[in-house]
Parts: sequence; C-alpha cells; structure tokens
Amino acid sequence: MTTSTTTYTLTGSCPTRLGVLDLIIGTLYRNQCYAYEMHSFDDTDIGRFFFRVEFYHVGDGEFSEEELRLQFADRAEPFEMNWELSDTSTPEKVVILVSKFDHCLQDLLHRYSTGALNIEIPAIISNHPDLQRMADWYEIPYYRLPVTEDTKPQQEARMLEIIREVEADLVVLARYMQILSEDLCKQLHGKAINIHHSLLPGFKGAKPYHQAYEKGVKLVGATAHYVSEDLDEGPIIFQNVEHVDHTYTPERLVAKGRDTERLVLARAIKLHTEKRCFLNGNKTVVFPGH
Repeated sequence: MTTSTTTYTLTGSCPTRLGVLDLIIGTLYRNQCYAYEMHSFDDTDIGRFFFRVEFYHVGDGEFSEEELRLQFADRAEPFEMNWELSDTSTPEKVVILVSKFDHCLQDLLHRYSTGALNIEIPAIISNHPDLQRMADWYEIPYYRLPVTEDTKPQQEARMLEIIREVEADLVVLARYMQILSEDLCKQLHGKAINIHHSLLPGFKGAKPYHQAYEKGVKLVGATAHYVSEDLDEGPIIFQNVEHVDHTYTPERLVAKGRDTERLVLARAIKLHTEKRCFLNGNKTVVFPGH
C-alpha cells in the first residue's frame, strides 16, 4: 500500500440530517482515503451541521481528485450540502490593506516570507505612501489610493478592481484606517478580515490606550473579525487578551496592544486560510488548528 504525500481538506455545512457522517467518511473510505483530522459541530439552535476533514490517499491504485469530487457531489446533493475540496498545499491569495501603522504588515510579511502562513500576497493597497519601501523590499506591488470624501467611491472601485485582477481569496485590513462603504462590505462578505484593539472596558475615539491608562485598565486585547456593514461588529474569528498593571505607561500599553494585534491577526488569517472558519449568521464556527 502506498501513501500519497498530497493532503486535502474537505469542508462544508448542511441541514442537520441522519447519515451525514456516513456520507463524509464513507465516501472517503470508498476512495481509499484516510481521514487523519476531523472536526464537526451541530448547531442545534438552527439545525445546521458543520464539518472539516483533512485526509490523504493510502490505496495501491491511482487516486483521482476529480472522481472523488463527482462521487461526493452526487451523494451530497440530497443533503443540501455546501462543500469545498481543496489541496492543503495551495496558498491563498491575500491582498493587504494598510494605512500608516506598520506593525501588522511587518508581521504578516515576515510570516509570508518564512512560510509560517501558506499565502501569496499579490498586492498591498494603501491610502498613504509611507509603507512603499517595505512592499518594495518584498517585491510586492504597492498601490497608493488616497481617500477623501470626494474620491472614496472611485478609490473603492479601483480597490475592488485590483482585488479581482489578482484573483484574491482574502482581503486583510492590517490597520487600514478607513471605513469601508456598505456596498464594498457586501462585495467582500466572508472574504475580508479586520483587526482592532479590545480594551476592557471599551474606549472609542482618539487615543484609546491613553484613555485606558487614565482608567487604570488591567487587560488589553485584540479582536479579529470578518468585515461587515456594522463597524467593528462583524463575526468574530479570534480574540486574545494580555494582562497589564499599574506600571504600564500609555506608551507601554500601545506597544503591548500592537503585539497582541499582530498575533491575533496572524492567527485569524491562519484559521481562515486553513478552512477552519465558517460563517454562521452573525457568529462563526471555528475549528481549532495548530
């Protein structure tokens, strides 16, 4: 018996129905595929089943991805299943939006260059020229699209044009300090991730970390979520917090917050690109990863 070095991910969701696990595992078994990682969740509130399986071929004969697709599609149709089969080695194309703060962009470019994130970055889009040199260092095209109240519709149209030209799978707002229009949010539904601070209690407006310092905050954190029409209220992918104490100056709070933002954003991108995230109304189903 031979074992394939190619691994695949099968993901999907369907209405809760008897026999769905047999459909998934049975189809893989009949195609001599070994499922080495499997997660599932049944949302009893809405009666919907979510699953993610990683597998590889272990049989002696030839393996046909197309044949597996055809068989699975035929058997999944009565279950009204939305599903996707993908090769885990194929990188996702990620377009990054950024303004002047460089900490998230720097982190993502490093993880991209070292292979820590299985992604390609075909474009970086900014409303400022400040980070052009960083993009040039990594030989990534940098598009400057200055935004004013008058130019915003045209610049968003150009942004969407670039995203489509490079066939991006995901858009990441790596501290992009512009509010996307409702129309653009709808166009990027489920395919755009944003990052922002999560100070407890919450502080909005200018200099949130200075506000937090004045209130003696003991926790700082960050939230990565899918972009939605409601500002900073999209379905949450990943969150984390860090403890701070009375010795933290506003500057140290800012530094701690930026560190947390970097880690949380990178984690969210990894979860998304590994097909571990599922939109579930205003919430998400997120299966654990490494």
